[in-house]
Amino acid sequence: MRIFTAALATETNTFSPICVDRRAFEESLYAPPGMHPSTPTLCTAPITVGREVCAQKGWTLIEGTAAWADPAGLVNKKTYEGLRDEILDQLRAAMPVDAVVIGLHGAMVADGYIDPEGDFLSRIREIIGPDILLCAELDPHSHLTEKRCQAANFFVVFKEFPHTDFVDRAKDLWSIAVDTLEGRVTPVMSVFDCRMIDVFPTSKEPMRSFVDQLMATEASDADVLSLSVIHGFMAGDVPEMGTKIIAVTNGNGSKGADLARTLGLELFSKRGTFMVSQIDEKQAVDQALAATKGPVVIADIWDNPGGGTAGDATVVLAELMARGAKNVAVGMIWDPIAVQICMAAGEGAEIQLRFGAKSAPGTGNPIDGLVKVIKLVANAEMTFGESLAPFGDAAHIHLDGIDIILSSVRVQSYDPSLFTALGVDPLTKDILVVKSTNHFYAAFSKIASDILYCSAGTPYPNNPATNPYRRVRRDIWPMMANPHGNETI
Repeated sequence: MRIFTAALATETNTFSPICVDRRAFEESLYAPPGMHPSTPTLCTAPITVGREVCAQKGWTLIEGTAAWADPAGLVNKKTYEGLRDEILDQLRAAMPVDAVVIGLHGAMVADGYIDPEGDFLSRIREIIGPDILLCAELDPHSHLTEKRCQAANFFVVFKEFPHTDFVDRAKDLWSIAVDTLEGRVTPVMSVFDCRMIDVFPTSKEPMRSFVDQLMATEASDADVLSLSVIHGFMAGDVPEMGTKIIAVTNGNGSKGADLARTLGLELFSKRGTFMVSQIDEKQAVDQALAATKGPVVIADIWDNPGGGTAGDATVVLAELMARGAKNVAVGMIWDPIAVQICMAAGEGAEIQLRFGAKSAPGTGNPIDGLVKVIKLVANAEMTFGESLAPFGDAAHIHLDGIDIILSSVRVQSYDPSLFTALGVDPLTKDILVVKSTNHFYAAFSKIASDILYCSAGTPYPNNPATNPYRRVRRDIWPMMANPHGNETI
């Protein structure tokens, strides 16, 4: 067997002012054929898992380019077309192939392309023809368009949020692909449109039990090859945004359609109950200062670079400073210029510095102060499960009893190693401030005495009922109370 694999991924917040060019991919991950590291990034696990599978089978794996940019705003047209055509040319050179296994995110939007993944998969299908297997792994915070479904045989989606299972789901993707190529199964994909948009953390109920139910069904029913939830991405202003259920069955499309519908209506019946309770910055600081044991983690959930924001909001930091909080660590604030200034000053220097709140309204005001540069690290990185997440040149500064990590590459706060990489021991702090909606939970919950989910400022469009969408359809909840009409729920 000859199998082609590649990855092209980012998540586009169409409201974000941070545009994505080729440099953004190169800062996060750009790996030409054969140059992908042994550890996967969030959307490139099909490549690393494919190496293991094909080595065991004695099959030939032809690797194309892997490119991942951390979430931001609109992707530059030439950047998307250039990376797309680079991979398509590699596929043409690899022909004939028996299958194509791709890593995608699924929420990319590029200038001139409202559905880049649909465009990409359709072009792959044109090259390989109608009979060659084409499958892909997706992030659940994606858009499942009709064009993509027509092009691909099946999708497998991360089940967990935080996304701790991207390697396991890549293994599922390859398992179904192998069984298909060896004639044991015929995957048929069924999709149900839940007609809703919500946030579904699997670290709490009711989504925890729902995902456990999906996995139990996969394990107990031989006809069911894979069940997935496309959560949808509310910051993506695209026509087919929303939550959907995918059922992949072994040649039984009617069973898959019924199962997807049943699961989708069950999910819809719990709408509005999934997201964690949120408090504002004043309440968060009140509770953190009143705690008798640390570290208390304040999650600045809407200034999340993983959702495409700049990650430079200062609202929570300003509140902590106004309250005289000490023994606090903040990780991270994105400010490449401030990092450059710190790098020039050197470790141990005391300098006047202005940092943060440069990207957009609703992110607070820049912070001004006499800071001490504690530690400087070139090409810093933190861990995220089995992966490494770079955050570029970084500076650890100290200001009025608060340790602050400044980064030059936008990335959300995945793991306490973001602090230790810059010489901060998070276990010794009373309060930790992180910028992440839920990916932080897997690692930080292990060290936190408490976790406070803070909604501070307005860096992210977090209310779909009032977001200023131009393209999103209006026949979904919460824009419409009951878009399923009289259908039994």
